[in-house]
Amino acid sequence: MEMIHHKNFKPLDSNIEGLFLFQNLAYSNLVMAKSLFNLQSEYKPAGDQPEAIKQLTEGVKKGLHKQTLLGATGTGKTFTMANVIANIGKPTLVIAHNKTLAAQLAQEFRAFFPDNAVHYFVSYYDYYQPEAYMPVTDTYIEKDAQINKEIDRLRHASTQSLLSRKDVIIVASVSCIYGLGSPAEYERVNFKINIGDKLSRTDIMKHLIAIHYNRTTADLEPATFRVVGTRVDVMPVADTYMYQIETLGGAVSRIIKVDPITSQILSEEQTIFIFPAKHFITKKEEIDRAVKDIKDELTAQLKHFEKEGKLLEGERIKRRTNYDLAMIKEVGYCNGIENYSRHLSGKAVGEAPDTLLSYFPEGFLTFIDESHVTLPQLTGMYAGDASRKSTLVEFGFRLPSAKDNRPLKYPEFEKNINQVVYVSATPGKIEHAESDQIVEQIIRPTGLIDPQVDVRPIMENGEYKGQVQDFIRETEATIAHGGRVLATTLTKRMAEDLATYLKERKIKAEYLHSEIKTIDRIRILTQFRRGEFDCLVGVNLLREGLDLPEVELIGILDADKEGFLRSDTALIQTIGRAARNVFGRVILYADRVTGSMERALEETNRRRAKQVAYNTKHGITPQTIIKQIKDIASELESDHEKAVNAELSTDLAIFSKLGADGKTKPLQKLIKLKEKEMASAVKELDFETAAILRDEIKFLNAKISREEE
Repeated sequence: MEMIHHKNFKPLDSNIEGLFLFQNLAYSNLVMAKSLFNLQSEYKPAGDQPEAIKQLTEGVKKGLHKQTLLGATGTGKTFTMANVIANIGKPTLVIAHNKTLAAQLAQEFRAFFPDNAVHYFVSYYDYYQPEAYMPVTDTYIEKDAQINKEIDRLRHASTQSLLSRKDVIIVASVSCIYGLGSPAEYERVNFKINIGDKLSRTDIMKHLIAIHYNRTTADLEPATFRVVGTRVDVMPVADTYMYQIETLGGAVSRIIKVDPITSQILSEEQTIFIFPAKHFITKKEEIDRAVKDIKDELTAQLKHFEKEGKLLEGERIKRRTNYDLAMIKEVGYCNGIENYSRHLSGKAVGEAPDTLLSYFPEGFLTFIDESHVTLPQLTGMYAGDASRKSTLVEFGFRLPSAKDNRPLKYPEFEKNINQVVYVSATPGKIEHAESDQIVEQIIRPTGLIDPQVDVRPIMENGEYKGQVQDFIRETEATIAHGGRVLATTLTKRMAEDLATYLKERKIKAEYLHSEIKTIDRIRILTQFRRGEFDCLVGVNLLREGLDLPEVELIGILDADKEGFLRSDTALIQTIGRAARNVFGRVILYADRVTGSMERALEETNRRRAKQVAYNTKHGITPQTIIKQIKDIASELESDHEKAVNAELSTDLAIFSKLGADGKTKPLQKLIKLKEKEMASAVKELDFETAAILRDEIKFLNAKISREEE
């Protein structure tokens, strides 16, 4: 049996070895790398994909440290990534620049690899206000956060898979470079239970409490347990099923895996492993050592404040630290315990914290998607965090060691990863400068080519020609042809004014920018694709990730105003929005050709030439992408209580016929089933459906409350 060797730790005891042997038993025949990932797809690599897959795969096998996949919009970069993962057969980390893109990628990879472990790892905060202090106004802002329990469960599922399997793909946001707790300690304290173990009900309860499980008398949630006679029911932190652990004569007599909603027995187990409920966890001996180290640091900091004449700051840090120490000694945990992570982990001053990367085994593969956006995030996270923490330390709200609870510095991030593939249609300076190989994927499987780009002046012979008037003429011609139009402006006010002016000219138009709520954005985009209006005006929302195959024309106003919104990267990304329609074309309104415009035009023309030559050689006739229009917004209507009522009335009628079972009333049973459906939707990363089910559950709970009144 081949064991998993993680780069930052070694197995600490026989329990750990047993964990690997038990959970890897099903994978004992997957020793050869290529057999780890079973890629399933109805599509075969086409266009540039076969060559890109071949080059990237060979690059990894040759040991190239950094590669770039320069993939034009619509060329199927995710499918190429999936093929490389299947060819290499190593655990893989895919980093995206936001939660939405990460969820989309995770869904796609789960479809490609249904037999493997594909997980979603992002920040688990629905709301997060970091601890901060503003000296100018003497305002202290306490940390305030609302944790999403389902995402927390998915994070635990990610780390547990990394510690127990080799066929793992983790799709993560940049939260993967933030402190997470020691993987060695997280793995060491897993609770292994075998049939016949000398464990009483009390022993099991004590052990569960030690790894931060909470006792309840209500329905179980992840990381909770309850006691029923001589039996202990527990729901693991990363799962939605529960174990019923029965004891007899001071020993474990039976372990049953049960569906908590239907009470259906799923299986009988001989051995189970229960991981801790928190990633930050430390054994008692280490806590004792850490408490002593924290006291020593407090003493030193109090002397520093006394020397500086900062009596108020000294009193602050003394009260805060002593309270936290009392909590740590009593229960092994305190709010904000991550600020003492350096002491608890035994790391040196300034040493990099443990992160999700620490849980990966040696030699894992990394993809950085939309790298031109993601890399700046990875490089910039440390500085902002360090500035906030330094202020807290200076004014006595935190000990200096709190500064070591931080995201990784970029050099530390690079040290923690192995081989990496940057993925972008517009790679930045880092990718070009550091890549050992840049692999192009320009040819689309559909045969579509990059759009024609026309540069038109705003001024002519010293007189204002009017970019708006020219754009209106082109828009009217495009609409008459049956196409749709996008326009990009430099400011939100310009977008609103242009949309209003277009409406006055009898053109159906709407604007879109960051101040519009997410649900309204979805609704506007759906209406646009359906043809309920013909022109969409935006600022920066018309770049990465917007898939609108109906668009035939894009007008980029004030294209010569050099800057972030008119950089070569921004221009290429915006031009790419017209690459999904065979009639796609772009007009740049400018009085001069800037450096950014020149580079964007040169790159677009280069790609067009290559695409046209390929189509000519292979006799391909480009076809506009036909994509189903899914009205997500209709499922998220804020006033959908009537629809909920209509749907639930059928369910309630069915359950009323069942009658109460003496323990659970029909409404409560329906709520349990809805909760199970919601958990299933979250597992599939279908958050739209989960939101609908959540609202249905709220409605049912409110109905129960009204009946009780």
